[in-house]
Amino acid sequence: MIRPRIPAALLLLAAALLIAGCGGGDDGSKDSSSSTSASTMTSTTDTDTDATMTDSSSSGDSMAAADSSNPMVGGAAMYADKPIAVNASAAPNLTTLVTAVKAAGLVDTLAGPGPFTVFAPTNDAFAKVPAATLQDLLKPANKAQLTGILTYHVVPGTYRAADLEDGQQLTTVNGAMLEVTKNGDTVSVGGVPIQTADVVQSNGVVHVIGSVLMPPTAK
Repeated sequence: MIRPRIPAALLLLAAALLIAGCGGGDDGSKDSSSSTSASTMTSTTDTDTDATMTDSSSSGDSMAAADSSNPMVGGAAMYADKPIAVNASAAPNLTTLVTAVKAAGLVDTLAGPGPFTVFAPTNDAFAKVPAATLQDLLKPANKAQLTGILTYHVVPGTYRAADLEDGQQLTTVNGAMLEVTKNGDTVSVGGVPIQTADVVQSNGVVHVIGSVLMPPTAK
């Protein structure tokens, strides 16, 4: 039998087409795979970013909501989840009080669990005290006297303005009594009106006052 002969040129052409077809399939598969991977990474990144932004926004809104009910002191935000010592340090109108508390060694006490009710004199309140007297009180030699004055501003327990009654006698950490008086909506302690009431702290409550309270033994 005589077999037909296929020209060599046709064989070479067929081989070339076969190789080209295989190569084209591989490239298409790689392009598709790369495109899918890139799409997946972009989608994942966008999702993670959105989730993070949402979480951060929610946390910020929650904190703002928690603090919006707390009065500001000296223009500074007061945080109900922070102790008295920390919040007082952030208030620009309580810097003299903070200095006095440090001099008396009461920082750790006011950062402790408490609870305490603190009647906090402002810088203007301390400005009413003769400068020489204030400077003497801040000296280490007069630490006991300074401590006696400051602890007269602190009452064990938590007393909000609504809890204070006219004629009520509060026993201070100093041991001396502090009288409450009410005239309409004005609540006073020791004859000094409360300027900013119910500043909630993690270890009690602070009421800002405009004069320094002097215990009976210090007058």
